[in-house]
Amino acid sequence: MAAENILKSREVSTMIKQGFIPDPSLCFAPSRIVSRVSPSSSPSNPSPPPAFSDKLRSSPTLFEMMSESKRTVDKRHELQKRVSKILAEAPFNNLNGESVGDVKLTITSKDGFSVSMNVHRRVLAGRSRFFAEKLGQDGDVSHSVEICDCDDVEIYVETVVMMYCDDLKKRLTNEEVRKVLGLLKVSAAMKFDAGIVSCLEYLEAVPWSEDEEEKVISHLTQLQLHDSVTEVLQRISVEPSSSARSDEIFMRLLTSVLQAKDDKARREMKTLVSGLLREDTTAHGKHNRVDVSRETLYHLCHGCLSSLVLCLSEAASLDESRRDRGVLMGEITREADNMQWIAGILIEKKMADDFVTLWADQKELAILHSKIPSMYRYEISRITAQLCIAVGRGQILLPKDARYSLLSTWLEALYEDFGWMRRACRSVDKKLVEDGLSQMILTLPLPQQQALLLNWFDRFLNRGDDCPNIQRAFEVWWRRAFIRQYVTDQDHSHLQIAVCDDPT
Repeated sequence: MAAENILKSREVSTMIKQGFIPDPSLCFAPSRIVSRVSPSSSPSNPSPPPAFSDKLRSSPTLFEMMSESKRTVDKRHELQKRVSKILAEAPFNNLNGESVGDVKLTITSKDGFSVSMNVHRRVLAGRSRFFAEKLGQDGDVSHSVEICDCDDVEIYVETVVMMYCDDLKKRLTNEEVRKVLGLLKVSAAMKFDAGIVSCLEYLEAVPWSEDEEEKVISHLTQLQLHDSVTEVLQRISVEPSSSARSDEIFMRLLTSVLQAKDDKARREMKTLVSGLLREDTTAHGKHNRVDVSRETLYHLCHGCLSSLVLCLSEAASLDESRRDRGVLMGEITREADNMQWIAGILIEKKMADDFVTLWADQKELAILHSKIPSMYRYEISRITAQLCIAVGRGQILLPKDARYSLLSTWLEALYEDFGWMRRACRSVDKKLVEDGLSQMILTLPLPQQQALLLNWFDRFLNRGDDCPNIQRAFEVWWRRAFIRQYVTDQDHSHLQIAVCDDPT
């Protein structure tokens, strides 16, 4: 008879589903026993059965089944140990470890793992607005509540235990970010406000790794806690910045690097800033991109050029015996290196077309350059080599006049300094420079190719390895000029046109 009454009571009982999201269609009736209903028991769109061949392909071997079974048992055993430890220390147990509450709460995972505990209605209703709605109206009636299909039983048990804790901040100290995010999710579902606040305070104060940062953003976005998460996200988000503001920050960073006193620190910060800009360029809109203006970069270029002209002017007028000549030559090297760096950023950001024209117009600088020994000036020629490589690769698209102007101004200096560049700079790839120069020359009209390559031919015979070897370009030019000649004004006089009368 008692069994029949229990079965009847199941008809008016209900369960709390995973996530604690109330469903208006469900009613809550206090009962000592609550029936178990899985939301997946009656799918609205059942999937068709797999084909027999698919079953054969997907069937695991006996060894795989045994291995998987052992892993499942081991995981279940570890979970049982962790949950047992939490319950053993739970404040709702008496000194003998027995639960004396008036609500039997059962938490069950998707794979059937189940934990039951006797908790107190006054605590659950006092800390959780969800439980207050469901349990707060029934006086001293005992309840049996089941939470089914949980993703993580341990987190649910831990959240219930937290409702008994007065100092939640202390309890969360030294916890992992991953676990606190789980507690936050369950606290939000239970409408456990103190738990939500404590988890958010923890996340606001604790350092994050980059992987944890992605998880924090994802969880807070999904939970949609709105104003509650503002302080947590302040470390990663600000109000949308204007282009002028990003330019101001960028100008400050680059100016500081260009004017740095310590060479080692300057090299490290150049690498850092370049890496960040490169990462920003390839982010594909994943994050807000820093919009660095062309004007800012070219303002820095003009500053470097002015410094170079000033340094070379002083160096050209100094006597070689002067002690401060070496210091000044060091300044030339430094400013040339700065210019290479800015040019590299422009190339990376596809803004270097105007820089080539600017560099080609430096006639005065080229004249001063010729008056300084190669051992002091070759870093300047590396800028020309850098541009030739970019143009030869198609990274910079220029009119033919601009390409020829660059070579007219700086090719002679590049020839003169090539030997020093090759010997003194480990970072200079001889073949890369030669290929870039070859390709750039071959983009010019044939008469200009001829003038440049015949000049190179004579120079290479006298300088050998101290001159770039662009023999490949010479061969291509020769075949174009004398073997595979292409005449633009074709004679079409041999074509004949036949006129027929219309048969109609």
